[in-house]
Amino acid sequence: MDYSKFISVTPDFPTKGISFKDISPLLDDPKAFQSCIDDFAKLAEKYHPDVIVGPEARGFVFGSALAYKMGLGFVMARKAGKLPGKTYEVEYALEYGTAKLQIPANSFRPGQRVLMIDDLLATGGSLRALEDLIVKAGGLPVAALTLINLVEIEGWKNLGVPQECLIELSALHA
Repeated sequence: MDYSKFISVTPDFPTKGISFKDISPLLDDPKAFQSCIDDFAKLAEKYHPDVIVGPEARGFVFGSALAYKMGLGFVMARKAGKLPGKTYEVEYALEYGTAKLQIPANSFRPGQRVLMIDDLLATGGSLRALEDLIVKAGGLPVAALTLINLVEIEGWKNLGVPQECLIELSALHA
């Protein structure tokens, strides 16, 4: 399926020169969303994951659906301050500052194979932080899947695991 038909683009948002990719139309279309999760499952199979992890918030949408499809557990990587109890945390750089991701300390068994998923790969900062967080928590990151890869930014170069996407789009154009 051509998922690019289900991505709306808003030029100059959130700042001039940026082209915002909105996944809402894909999520709103049951056949497109089901096909997307089916295609993610096909990509994921070869990595033999034990568990899926996704960052807040859009990673929750794809990650929980993929975990259900594959019969696996799902771990939510939350923004800082959203989880009680003992957590592991990593800080990473954004265009305009820093952010933190956290997971519960008991999220993974030692050596458990963890597949990361999110909606979009740009610089790779959040997925790289998630990769580091998985290692800190005793898991083994095996791959990163995204719906969209922004080609010119080459964020996959910042990851320590294979990365696959369902569509490649330009960071600057519709």
